[in-house]
Amino acid sequence: MNAAPADQIRLLDVQALDVRLSQLAHRRGSLPEHAELDSLTKDLTQLRDLLVAAQTEESDTAREQIKAEQDVDQVRQRAARDQQRLDSGAAMSPKDLENLQREIVSLAKRQGDLEDVVLEVMERRESAQERVTELTARVSSVQAKSDDSVARREAAYKDIDAEQATLSKEREVVSGVVPADLLKLYEKLRVQQGGVGAARLFQRRCEGCRLELNIHEIGVVRAAARDEVLRCENCHRILVRTSESGL
Repeated sequence: MNAAPADQIRLLDVQALDVRLSQLAHRRGSLPEHAELDSLTKDLTQLRDLLVAAQTEESDTAREQIKAEQDVDQVRQRAARDQQRLDSGAAMSPKDLENLQREIVSLAKRQGDLEDVVLEVMERRESAQERVTELTARVSSVQAKSDDSVARREAAYKDIDAEQATLSKEREVVSGVVPADLLKLYEKLRVQQGGVGAARLFQRRCEGCRLELNIHEIGVVRAAARDEVLRCENCHRILVRTSESGL
């Protein structure tokens, strides 16, 4: 293949733009905010699960407290009725009086036991409420950090996308004047060679594979016509000669 030396050098400009675009794409995919957001998302998921569990416990103990208080109230009302009967002096046999007094004592003990249950449930509910408050604050804190990280990531995206757009337009202009067959070969090699399809020959060294040409290879390059499109013997990339090739 043949192409004017100027077109071959222009190919290096295309390559430089492609390298920069590749670097920007890599930067976009490896922003520190990505790892930060992954970590924060995991923390948020765990904290929200814990918060739901604490809220469920608080809700359950609230219902348990209401039921326990209702039990206490029922016993208290029954004891009050019994005490009212006892205080009324209604005609009752001694045995009935004894049974009523015994029941009042039993109800008092039952009430005391139930009130202890209420206190125990209230303590567990208070503990659950404190846990809910703590976890709610932690979720809010981590969410704020996540929101900040997202904002920083989006700002970085905006800068990168703007630069990519500018470079893409510049590449379109530069590649538009490169002969189609030369550009096609370059694109093919760029895919095959990890993003670098053309390299400068600088001081007898291919800047694609960083290897210095041997005596035989130098002789081949020297003997080639100026418009001949050369390939590096080592990496097979397009080898572009310049005034600094050291030939």
